[in-house]
Amino acid sequence: MKLYIDPGHGGSDPGAMGNGLQEKDVVLDIAKQLRSILLKEYARINIRMSRVRDQTKSLAARTQEANRWGADYFVSIHCNAYNGKTGGYEDYIYNGLSNSSHAAIYQKFMHREIVTKSGFKNRGKKKANFHVLRETTMPAFLSENGFIDYKPNADQMKKASWIKRIAEGHAKGIAIAFNLKPKQTATSSKSTTYRVIAGSFRNKKNADQRAAYLKSKGIASYVTTRSTSNPPLYRVQAGAFKQKKGADKQVNTIEQIGIKAFVVKN
Repeated sequence: MKLYIDPGHGGSDPGAMGNGLQEKDVVLDIAKQLRSILLKEYARINIRMSRVRDQTKSLAARTQEANRWGADYFVSIHCNAYNGKTGGYEDYIYNGLSNSSHAAIYQKFMHREIVTKSGFKNRGKKKANFHVLRETTMPAFLSENGFIDYKPNADQMKKASWIKRIAEGHAKGIAIAFNLKPKQTATSSKSTTYRVIAGSFRNKKNADQRAAYLKSKGIASYVTTRSTSNPPLYRVQAGAFKQKKGADKQVNTIEQIGIKAFVVKN
């Protein structure tokens, strides 16, 4: 899968500040750690970051870059601030989306894993009209990893161990949402996986519509990208099986609702 990681703010925009910390620095540390964990531990993931250093970059530049690349998921990392007396973790998806959208489904996994790692008060799963959530063409998620002006939260943000835990929470949520396989399993296992493909499209919107239709029929699926093709090919994967008979059964189920499906072995 193709993941776009967006450390918020940067350069002339420090973001929230407090207790000797700047948001732009904290979130960049988390983002770099997240990238490192994912590339080290999981197979078949490509990552781009909106910035890898302290630089100024507009919100439009970030979303346009992710859209042009054809990212499968956009993760924007932030810290909060309010009155110096409030702490906790919360996250957001676009407020124009339903609770059954892909973004909302992914948010459940992300929220569960990150809030557990944060050790902070759980302020809940939320929705907002933020630019990076609204203008991205792929499912997007924004995490607010504590309040930088709240000393108990800021004290944790200063610890490398906390930065790593937060990054691990993000990584685990992404891995669960996109069914990422650990590298050791992918490289050492000699077993074959049979993946059921219920459509291949040049237009991601068409792939998303196919996935939504399958969901309405009770068939779970998600959109993957074949980056080796030019332009990218968007495939709707509706299951992965260790036994071919399981894959064949899924193909039969899908074809009963009028959708052509096929099995890919790898």
